[in-house]
Formats: sequence, structure tokens, C-alpha cells
Amino acid sequence: MISYEFFLDLAIILMSSKIFGLISRKFDLPQVVGALLAGVIFGPMIFGIIEESVLLNNFAELGVIVLMFTAGMETDMNEMKKTGKASMIIAIFGVLIPLAGGFIATAVFKGNLWDMNNTQFLENMFMGVILTATSVSISVETLREMGKLKSPAGTAILGAAIIDDILGIIILSVVMSFKTPEVQVVQVLLRIALFFVFAIVVGLVMNRAFKFVCKRYGRKRRVPIFGFILALLLSYIAEHYFGIADITGAFLAGIIISNSGMAKYVNEKAEVLSYMLLSPVFFTSIGVKVAVEHMSTPMIIFSVILLVIAILSKVLGGGFGARLMGYKMQDSIRIGVGMVSRGEVALIVASKGAAAGLLDQSLFAPIIIVVVITTVITPILLKKSFHHRHPELPAA
Repeated sequence: MISYEFFLDLAIILMSSKIFGLISRKFDLPQVVGALLAGVIFGPMIFGIIEESVLLNNFAELGVIVLMFTAGMETDMNEMKKTGKASMIIAIFGVLIPLAGGFIATAVFKGNLWDMNNTQFLENMFMGVILTATSVSISVETLREMGKLKSPAGTAILGAAIIDDILGIIILSVVMSFKTPEVQVVQVLLRIALFFVFAIVVGLVMNRAFKFVCKRYGRKRRVPIFGFILALLLSYIAEHYFGIADITGAFLAGIIISNSGMAKYVNEKAEVLSYMLLSPVFFTSIGVKVAVEHMSTPMIIFSVILLVIAILSKVLGGGFGARLMGYKMQDSIRIGVGMVSRGEVALIVASKGAAAGLLDQSLFAPIIIVVVITTVITPILLKKSFHHRHPELPAA
């Protein structure tokens, strides 16, 4: 029998996330912060009006797919080519240091640093994977506001953050693949290699096919539908046939469309679906998972330590990579600071870990604290690192 309670839950989620999102904007915070707070307030932690359900989780999963699909479409491959090697080195250090920091902090907190089994190792590793995430949208908006988006530091942040997330998705897929004890290292690496071969072939074929569809139909509503179908199919294929995280397939679909000439139009339509329904459900569902009974004194201390590691690991990792590539010290610091915000990317990774049984629900509160505070302080730190505003010079 169909439960109509979900209609009420959905109405409360959409209304509360919008109201709290608007309040967040009043304080110059991203609306995602408001949606998280809505889930915490109306979830089991405070009022207990919204509870987890299979339907809510399915909607949230679809929201993740759409978010990664739009992120892929917003990926500027030409911008990545400009920064090239520098962005790759910055991203590598911006991933490895947070990965190690999150792993060690979680292992020490759980008391298994020197004696951990396979499951514990993967759980500790997964917290490190969450800290590798970078939410480029927050830094981009701040840099654009200051007129520094096309500065040396600005272009490096943009390129490195994109590569950062791609590396994070790859590591996520590797860690999730090892969840099954009988899986062998060679099998995992072979599946990933096969997936990337598949991705290249499909990318070349589907890019041409989508260009043909766009040329034939132009700005027709069926074109975004075709794009969304591609995202769903590649998400299914990635997870079902290769054991790779489904968000990897969605991100790939977005990248394919990003070079088709219709990315802006498809993105506009996808964002309507995401903005009106799926994104609020996803972010609110994360807040719903926060349980107050888990916030003991040790957990609060762990949250503070995790936050410090989250900030310093990106500043040091990204900054060190930038120095290696010849950037000045001041620009290196700016690049590291620009990669501090975790935002929606960390939440997406966390939700995947929870669904796969690799993340204890007691750790959602520390993750949300890290996401909210890094999202809030990144624009502040970025502005301070640039000291004062200068009008941006036009691109040559």
C-alpha cells in the first residue's frame, strides 16, 4: 500500500530548506547550509518530523546523480588544459595530504591505528576520502567578486579543484571496491582501467552523437532528456558492470555534454529539476542522518581536530604543490586556501559511504561541522589572502 506520509515529508523538506536557504543567503552563506540545518532541525535530532525512508533515500540518490551530472557539464576542459601540469601537481598534493590526515585522525579516534582489520582500514580510509573533496563553486564566486578569477592563483584553483574531484572519485571507487573481502587488488585495478577505456570510447562516440542530436533538434526539450538518460545509463553501467561509484558515470556524462555546444541549455534544464526537488531532498537527508546522542565530549573533540586537519591539509597540500610548480609564496597560500571548502562534494562522498556501509552514522555530525565551517571561512580567508580588491584585467 502506498504511504501518503511521504508527500507531507516532501512538502516540509522543500519549504524548510528554502526558508533556511534564504536565511543563509542573508548571512552570505551558500543555500546548502540552510538545507543541512533544515534536516538537522526537522529530523530526529530535534523535532523528529522527518525520518529516513527508502523513498527519501532513493530521491536523495537521484539528487546526487543530478548534482554530479551538472558538475560534469560545468567542467571547462579548455581551462584545465591551460593550467595543465601545475593543476595536476597541486591537485595530487591537495588530495594525498587530506587523505592521510583524515585516515590517521579517524584511526587514532577509534583506537585502531596500529591494529586494524580490513573493515576498520576501509572506514578510516573513507574519512580521508571525504576530506579530499573540494567545492570549487564557493571559491569561484569569491574570486569572481574580487575580480581575481583570471589571476594566476584563480586559474590554478579552478583547474586543481576540478582534477581534485576527479582524483577523489577514483579513490572513492577504489575504496568501495575493496568493501567485499574476497576482492583482489589486481581485480580492482583492472576494473578501473577497463572503465576508463570504456569511458574514452563512449565519450568519443556519445560526444559526436550528442552533437548530431543538438544539430538536428537544437534547443528542444527532448535534448536535455537525452542528456539525462545518458547520465542515468552511465551511472548504472559504472556501478553494475565495473563496480565503480555511480556518480563517476554521471560526472562522465556531464563532461561528454560539456563539449557538445549545448551544455548551457541542458544544464539550465537539469538545474531546474535539481533546484526544485532533488537537491533540497539530498542535502536535507544528510541533516536528517545527524544524531545528537552521538555528540559526546570525545566526538566534539574529534570534530574540532577533524576541522583543523581539513583546513590545514588543503592549505599545506595545495600550497606545497603550487610552490613545487614555481608559484610565489603568496600565490601558493592563496591556492591552498581556495581549496579549503568541502561543500556539497564532501556530502556526496559521505552519502555514498553511508550507503555502502563504510561510514558510521555517528560520524555525520563531525562531517557536517567540517562542511559548514570550511564553507563559511573559505571566502573570508580568500579575501584576506588577497588583502584588497583590484579590478580584474580582461583576458588576453
